[in-house]
Amino acid sequence: MVTTHDIPAHDASEALAERIRRAEAEGTPLRIVGGDTKAFYGRSVQGEALSTREHRGITEYDPVELIVSVRTGTPLAELEAALAANGQMLPCEPPHFGEAATVGGMIATGLSGPRRPWAGSVRDFVLGTRIITRQGSEQRFGGQVMKNVAGYDLSRLMVGAQGTLGLITEVSMKVLPLPGASQSLHLDMPLAEALEKLSEWGRQPLPLTAAAWLDGALHLRLEGGPSSVAATAERLGGDELKADFWEALREQRLAFFSAEDPRALWRLSLPHHTPVLELPGVNDADVLYDWAGAQRWLRSDLDAETLREVVSRAGGHATCWRGANGQPVNDPFAPLAPVVEKYHRNLKAELDPKGIFNPGRLYAAF
Repeated sequence: MVTTHDIPAHDASEALAERIRRAEAEGTPLRIVGGDTKAFYGRSVQGEALSTREHRGITEYDPVELIVSVRTGTPLAELEAALAANGQMLPCEPPHFGEAATVGGMIATGLSGPRRPWAGSVRDFVLGTRIITRQGSEQRFGGQVMKNVAGYDLSRLMVGAQGTLGLITEVSMKVLPLPGASQSLHLDMPLAEALEKLSEWGRQPLPLTAAAWLDGALHLRLEGGPSSVAATAERLGGDELKADFWEALREQRLAFFSAEDPRALWRLSLPHHTPVLELPGVNDADVLYDWAGAQRWLRSDLDAETLREVVSRAGGHATCWRGANGQPVNDPFAPLAPVVEKYHRNLKAELDPKGIFNPGRLYAAF
């Protein structure tokens, strides 16, 4: 077991706990802030800013056991650099959306990159967390091994909760080795053929770790052993694609994501092998198919109710990522089913009855 000293470390947990105790006593809402690079994702929060930026540093890192523990104010880029120096990576390939992105923002939003369907989500690699509760006490949940648990797995429950249930101060995660070889391909083909091919290849043991369709072409990434990657690339054909395409996709730097587009940008989450959705006024050029089609980015003027009804019938859900002309929206997330909403309310009432943690971040009522 080794402790990493490359990143300047500082434990600010007691100061954060004292601020939370005061907020709980006074009933003052807090707006949790890390790097603020994902502030657009969700509803705006009215409250006093509680910054985690000073609470930073890798506390433990065991490259042999593939486990890292890190404070949540640590810049995400610094964590990734420390892992890369040991030939390892975060398998979920989380987006940054800015140089100031923190580990806490990665956990709070739960967003994953192009490798998600083949490697897993952020939640899949969380082993344990430290959380400051509304009473200002720091509690540890989970540990440093993968195991089944009984009852609530609060560590993974915090992933994607956007800070509405407590303040995450530290997270332990499983990491994986960097692939031995990587090659990206560009294959010109129409959308229907691309979806058919992806469905066919999904049933074969191919070293695929990313697949996206955009502008009349299927983009693929192959990773694994050198011989497997080379043989698969020769079999599939196509032209070589620059590897930085996947970072541009992950960070939404492709022209498709231009904030100058007057239409709203939607993120559609769908079951694998979902066919092309029949959406009024939408053509192939309006959609970017990521995750082999399980995640789709849509540019459209369709009203939210119509769009969400079509996506729901297909077994998925739609999030309004940005409104028209890049503007934020009041209710970006799909409305919850009554039973699911009940569980959300009960959980919030149990962990944060006074609503001091990022109130209204996910939904207006809690």
